[in-house]
Amino acid sequence: MNSEFLKKLQDISGDTSLITGSSVKERKAGIWIDEPIGASAIVRPKNTKEVSQILALCNESKVEVVTHGGLTGLSQGAIANKNQLALSTELMTDIEEIDLYGRTMTTQSGVKLQTIQEVSEQNNMFFPLDLGARGSCSIGGNASTNAGGNKVIRYGMTRELILGLEAVLADGTIISSMNKMLKNNTGYDLKQLFIGSEGTLGIITKLVLRLKEKPSSENTALIACDSFEKVKKLLKHFDSGLAGSVTAFEVMWKEFYTLVTTAPAKSKPPIRQDYPYYILVEYSGFDQKIDSAHFNSLLEDGLEKDLISDAVIAKNTKERTDLWGIRDDVEQQFRLGPIKIFDVSLPINDMEAYLENSKKLFAEKWKEFHFVVFGHLADGNLHIIAGVNQDDKDSMNQIENCIYEPLRDINGSVSAEHGIGLEKLPYLNISRNEEEINLMRTLKKSLDPNNILNPGKIFN
Repeated sequence: MNSEFLKKLQDISGDTSLITGSSVKERKAGIWIDEPIGASAIVRPKNTKEVSQILALCNESKVEVVTHGGLTGLSQGAIANKNQLALSTELMTDIEEIDLYGRTMTTQSGVKLQTIQEVSEQNNMFFPLDLGARGSCSIGGNASTNAGGNKVIRYGMTRELILGLEAVLADGTIISSMNKMLKNNTGYDLKQLFIGSEGTLGIITKLVLRLKEKPSSENTALIACDSFEKVKKLLKHFDSGLAGSVTAFEVMWKEFYTLVTTAPAKSKPPIRQDYPYYILVEYSGFDQKIDSAHFNSLLEDGLEKDLISDAVIAKNTKERTDLWGIRDDVEQQFRLGPIKIFDVSLPINDMEAYLENSKKLFAEKWKEFHFVVFGHLADGNLHIIAGVNQDDKDSMNQIENCIYEPLRDINGSVSAEHGIGLEKLPYLNISRNEEEINLMRTLKKSLDPNNILNPGKIFN
């Protein structure tokens, strides 16, 4: 990346928006990555026009570009090398409009998810996307990975919460598809090309988000179950009893629950630690008195039917926050030594057999290992924390095979919500067939013929 190119970048973005030299290395490559950013330089545009000019320059100069949002990803989708330019959306933080009647928010892509949640609440509205990295992740990053989170069972993935967007193609062309309507059947829905494509087809610069009316009641309980069959029946019990309005149904296997409720973890166990399954179930409504009575009656019915072994109900906001604190304390995983966290999805009916099969593969290879499971069970998404007290490349590859290969025969996915990036690239063919991957390549070549946008991610 020569000085002439950097001078042109500076002319576009301004003196303070271009980071070069040793200043680049002062930044970490990600929240979970204890290494400096590998890019040659970082450019920080302030708007769509600057992104367009930057990409036009990079395309002409054949300089590869990796987009950086909040750098909270877990699939190495934002890793850049010394020959690449990192384009950070951190200065693109304007919320341009809130339409209370249309129930939309128009925002630049660098705005933090938590900011969007808070601004929505200040306007007595609600943005349903929620995940543990809410304070760091950007809405553009959420869109580019089609993030999931804790409330997918009721509100869907990020894709379902975006009505329109603006994106810039590799050659600088601006695709402004800022639709604000729920109904718009005018040809191809072009925004879908950029949602979940991890910055490989274009860079998202603006979004029209779909807001919801703010719930006025929250009903949360932690439940213990003694069999997976009862876990499944409880999901059906609550889903049908609440007419499809369950907000969250998070399941923690015993090993995870014990890990996050044992010192030095902050949380203490509100239910004893010897049950095989723990469920955090939540229902949001619009009348606390009526909703609580209905929610509690479903819990009582579950106890009478022997679906529930024990339960704790959150009586106030603090207790609700404390229960969610148990589920969200994923950082306790680092107490286990070298580990890898997986993000898979599969049919609920196959989960028990799949986990037994994967665990058996571990037992055949290693005498000692960690196999800790939790997840958004209602939408088929499991997170598996796995480790064998070794972090050499061969051991990690074997761990990945033990987790991913059993998914092949049950039509499971190697990535439920984290994306493919570099990390899962070798395993894409487990979840996608040759024809699908070839079509993805065709799209990539058509929209980015010089292969400058996040090259080498998703597929080679």
